[in-house]
Amino acid sequence: MTLRNTNPNSLANSLDNRNSVLLANDQVDELREKFLKADINGNGYIELGELREALRTVGIDIPGYQVRTLEEEIKKNDKNLDGKLSLDEFEKLYSKLKSEKEERTFKTRVKPISGTTEIRNKENDSIVHTVRHSEQLAFSKWINQNLANDQDLKLAANPIDPETKDLYTRCNDGIVLCKLINFSVPKTIDERTINRGKNITIYQQLENLELALRSAEGIGCHVINIRPKDIRDEKEHLILGLLWQIIQIGLFSEINLTHHPGLVLLLKDGESKEDLLKLTKEELLLRWFNYHLARSGYNGREVKNFSGDIKDSVAYSYLLKQICPPNHHPTVTLAPLNENDLNRRAESMLNEAEKLKARDFVTAGDVVSGNQKLNMAFVANLFNTYPALDAPEVIIQDEDIVEETREEKTYRNWMNSMGVNPYVNYLYTDLQDCLVIFQLYDMIKPGSVDWNRVVKKFVPIKAKFQKLDNCNYAVDIGKKIMNFKLVGIQGSNLLDGDKTFTLALVWQLMRAYTLAMLDKIAGQGHPIVENGIIEWTNNKLKSADKKTFIQSFQDPVISDSRVICDLIDAIKPGSVRYDLLKTENTYEAKMDNARYAVSIARKNGARVFALPEDIVEVKQKLVMTIFATLMIQDYQPHQISLDQ
Repeated sequence: MTLRNTNPNSLANSLDNRNSVLLANDQVDELREKFLKADINGNGYIELGELREALRTVGIDIPGYQVRTLEEEIKKNDKNLDGKLSLDEFEKLYSKLKSEKEERTFKTRVKPISGTTEIRNKENDSIVHTVRHSEQLAFSKWINQNLANDQDLKLAANPIDPETKDLYTRCNDGIVLCKLINFSVPKTIDERTINRGKNITIYQQLENLELALRSAEGIGCHVINIRPKDIRDEKEHLILGLLWQIIQIGLFSEINLTHHPGLVLLLKDGESKEDLLKLTKEELLLRWFNYHLARSGYNGREVKNFSGDIKDSVAYSYLLKQICPPNHHPTVTLAPLNENDLNRRAESMLNEAEKLKARDFVTAGDVVSGNQKLNMAFVANLFNTYPALDAPEVIIQDEDIVEETREEKTYRNWMNSMGVNPYVNYLYTDLQDCLVIFQLYDMIKPGSVDWNRVVKKFVPIKAKFQKLDNCNYAVDIGKKIMNFKLVGIQGSNLLDGDKTFTLALVWQLMRAYTLAMLDKIAGQGHPIVENGIIEWTNNKLKSADKKTFIQSFQDPVISDSRVICDLIDAIKPGSVRYDLLKTENTYEAKMDNARYAVSIARKNGARVFALPEDIVEVKQKLVMTIFATLMIQDYQPHQISLDQ
């Protein structure tokens, strides 16, 4: 390396001398801007003492020992003995280091790390769990990126190492999980209830994990078979499964008409806005994908899945070019299609995605192998980054936006947390065949369903009649075995997706499940109903010398959450910090108290599905479930211990 500049005072001369430059013109201009920022003393050179910071400025972050090696090399070849780098010299050094970095990156990205690992169940050797290391890599990087600035986690300074088991170790105190839940669904957890600090005890860590699991359940994750101790023991398959559920919920949380009115462009002839709610998230993303392919000049076949149809990276390349904004710099190109090797083409395609800052979740190996889960996450992140949907020609008014109500979302989250199959995306269509309802009946009252009478697979020509038979049988069980009040409800109402009748049945399912859990734990020989819960509440409050009480689940006193906090403190003395409760009679103050009350209840093990808004607005049905779950905790307290 010759450290000499023909005109040390002129950056322009340096820019004109480009015979050996390896960078494109736009890259040189960008490098010049960064060079000027890195030139701390403004003398037109990079001093050796500025070298490491200058390299960081242009995206080359290397360890100190490597910087010192570079400095020695520069001094050794410095014929002028000035210990400085001109722009041309810095550009050559940057090109060399960038090339080496990309080669190393390609070697690590081109394949999922170490494939998969099989873990045998300690209690049952015939049960084998598979851990995909590509998911470990993807989730680690996602957490590092999105929680980098969190003051408690300090991931910017000490990120999770995606190549090791570090992810599982970082999850075992519950803080990462709580933070990730709040990133996916903001304000789910009141962070005042998280135990933090360097020296929190194992007991406090288990409390955090309980809070995380119950909160994950509250947003619709299936966590029934996961205990805090499982995460403390770093059971990889359970942690990865939980992380995927949380991340997936966050990725899809804003793919709706409220946030993206342009989604109406994806509707087919004869469809209404409500039909968008009926689509699974995968179906919705595939529609978006193919909508842009049709506009891009792509002449391949329609993409029908996120596995085999995307392996060659062709559809991906056209999608990226289509959604890239017109004035975006650098622009996205179809250069990946010049690569014949599928791995190198996938890596080149991901380099194009990097231009949009949307490379997350997949490696080239994940694309070529057709990892359905990670490719769907990759596309969801692309949508969230650049949806590229024009505003609809007809402006959609707020009242025209068909979205899920809070009550519907609560019921749906409860069902999905129970592990029903298929996953419930939209109550009124996903319950039309009653298969989910039968599963819930069997959970609430085992043996209540004669599965020989249930049609599980439908013949297209007979499907409507088969589903109607299921619906009639579901109503029959509700009336005769579950003792539900289903006056006027017929199977045809469920088949038609009638909202009023469907909600009436779903609420009674949730109520029956809650009371069945209470009956099982209380073991008093007679069913516990609402009046019994109110009586227990007031007796518990009185026995703990609390001054609050309730007369019903519509009692306005409930709205400020103090009676709920008193009840939690009566069950577990000292668990409530009363100094955090607000006394102002405003909606904001009440919401603050309600978020705290819900999180404290979950931290103590209560399976709360009601939302803070339900407390403030004193929604009778869902408020009842809060008091019932607290009663369950009192009868069978969830003792967090080291052997749990």
